[in-house]
Amino acid sequence: MFSAADVTAIVVAYNSAAMLPACLADLAAENVAVIVVDNASHDDSASVARAAGAQVVQSPHNEGYGRGNGLGIAAARTRFVLICNPDLLVGRGAIAALLDAAELFPEAGLLAPLVIEPDGRRFVPARSLLSPDHLNQAGKALVPEGPASIPFVSGACFLIEKALFDTIGGFDPDIFLFYEDDDLCRRLMDLGRAPLLVPAATAVHQRGASSAPVPGQRFRTRWHGAWSEAHVRAKYGLPPPSQGKLWWNRIRAWLNVALLRKSDHERYAGSVAGAFAYQRGETALAREGLSRNPY
Repeated sequence: MFSAADVTAIVVAYNSAAMLPACLADLAAENVAVIVVDNASHDDSASVARAAGAQVVQSPHNEGYGRGNGLGIAAARTRFVLICNPDLLVGRGAIAALLDAAELFPEAGLLAPLVIEPDGRRFVPARSLLSPDHLNQAGKALVPEGPASIPFVSGACFLIEKALFDTIGGFDPDIFLFYEDDDLCRRLMDLGRAPLLVPAATAVHQRGASSAPVPGQRFRTRWHGAWSEAHVRAKYGLPPPSQGKLWWNRIRAWLNVALLRKSDHERYAGSVAGAFAYQRGETALAREGLSRNPY
């Protein structure tokens, strides 16, 4: 029978000092070991994590989300690892519920809690870039009464066996940010190891609060969102993003310059820049000054 001693939580922090105390306190209440990967933060994330009793893996560079999690998982020594965003609050008993499901459904690829929004809405991640159209029912998915196989779960929180994560090669090392969860779930599905949603386990996700804002952040994140989408589409033989959408975003970027809306300009300009960068053969890692293998 599995227990909390079989789990290490992996929390990737980037300027996350404000969010870490609550996240780590909830994990401590579940009696799981915690590894915090400090992705070259400019704040006190590492010292906050140490003060809470977490092991800290200090990365000299910001490796991005999936690659940062890979660094933490490489340092873990337990059978299971729990991926956990720093802006996520794990519900009481959630780890035990996930482990119970792992016992009952050993064929599951990974196991995810039911994510609850701060306003109380329950979130079932039904839509994925790589899921079949008939399963992509965003906004229409019903919360199941018990554990249920679904094509995709959010990378914000899930439990997976470390050996399985290592066997499938972990997160795609070419991705800095976004769509790494789509890609991981698809590779597990291709092995016949579907993700499992476990409604008895819950977590509150304070979306977008993982990192303190810095200048140019919206442009950077939108750049990576567009680049990663194009990369994943090409990887699985899907049609590339439409040229019409790219040019419409370009027009909106210039319109927001004229309207002096800096935030919206960064949003659309970043999306355009990332998409065209992919078309020119530029890589996300080169943009961030990273090598392909962070381990």
